[in-house]
Amino acid sequence: MTANWKRQFSIIYAGQAFSLLGSAAVQFAVIWWLTIQTESAITLTVASIVSFLPNMLIGPFAGVWIDRYNRRTVMIAADGLVALSSVLLGAAFLLLETPPVWFIYIILFIRGLGNTFHGPAMQAAIPMLVPPEMLTKVGGWGNLVNSISTMLGPVLGAALMGFLPIASIMLVDILGAAFAIVCLLFVAIPDIPQTAEKPDFRSDFKQGFATMRKNKPLMAALLPLILATVVYMPLGALFPLLVRTHFMGEAWHNSVVELVFSAGLLVSSLVMGVWGGMRRRFLMVSLAIGLLGLTAAISGALPQSGFWIFVICCFFMGSSGTFFNVPLMAYIQQSTPPEMMGKVFSLLMTAMTLAMPIGLLVAGPVCEMVGVDTWFFGSGIVMIVAGILCRLLTRRYDAETMLPTAADS
Repeated sequence: MTANWKRQFSIIYAGQAFSLLGSAAVQFAVIWWLTIQTESAITLTVASIVSFLPNMLIGPFAGVWIDRYNRRTVMIAADGLVALSSVLLGAAFLLLETPPVWFIYIILFIRGLGNTFHGPAMQAAIPMLVPPEMLTKVGGWGNLVNSISTMLGPVLGAALMGFLPIASIMLVDILGAAFAIVCLLFVAIPDIPQTAEKPDFRSDFKQGFATMRKNKPLMAALLPLILATVVYMPLGALFPLLVRTHFMGEAWHNSVVELVFSAGLLVSSLVMGVWGGMRRRFLMVSLAIGLLGLTAAISGALPQSGFWIFVICCFFMGSSGTFFNVPLMAYIQQSTPPEMMGKVFSLLMTAMTLAMPIGLLVAGPVCEMVGVDTWFFGSGIVMIVAGILCRLLTRRYDAETMLPTAADS
């Protein structure tokens, strides 16, 4: 553990803030361009699926490479790949003016590929720099940076599209990725301990899966986590539909909902950065799932005149995501050997990613039959049950999963 970990952490996240901001701006610009060009819901749905496809296909195996190479090298390569996709797309807009939709899909796939490696590598690198008792607080600050960049990215993208051609907007992503890479060059992330044996991909994958299975608290929470994810993931896509068809809202009503949800993410991230969270981390995860379920159920049960109560619920829905994610990630970072961390994070993120299309495929027909408000209410009940189940299955592990203090180190 390096003595100047705060400086190294700050440098990493300064670079990532600009990289995430540029990526979010370009992602918004590309999706909006597709919307204008095609006016097709199917096109946008396919674009969303293509973006997550790399994680679905190779996510479980990405951790093998992440744990075979220096995490800084993997993050630099991933940032470089995303920047390359923007170079290719910018060139296509300059040369063709209107690139074919299939080419846009390829670019989105490449960007998704970079993110598939970058996310787990980042999560696996942090505990190599940060003391165990600070992982939850650091997770809160990292989540704050991610939330701000993700929230401001679409605003920046929309503003730039007002006076710049879309090819020029690609420069924002390229410059952001370049800055992130330069920042990483000033950070020293230790190499992962390796055996002298010849690399064996299949063996490495089995070792990562076995490591995850041996983590009994994580495996106890896995079923309720996946259950909650399946019903939670469609909610974000259904917010506009609930606002429009149930609360009879206009575009500005939906903007308020998105802004307040993001505010919940920001405030909760700030709280976690200062507070550090409950010592019983899986109790906090369970309560966060329950809070998310309660606010979703209330949202679905509201009458048409209850829009502003729904807005308040959106704040707590945004907050609950942080209170759920940060302690869970911190526990995995603390409890997993460094040489296995990339594999475990890749497997977990893939499981959560696979839950998204399952939830969307179920939510669409159900909403058509019973209404989007009923889906919100039913999803909330399922998440409350998942939160209770998570607590029942993990309470026996409270002592071994307790948040460490500085005195424990």
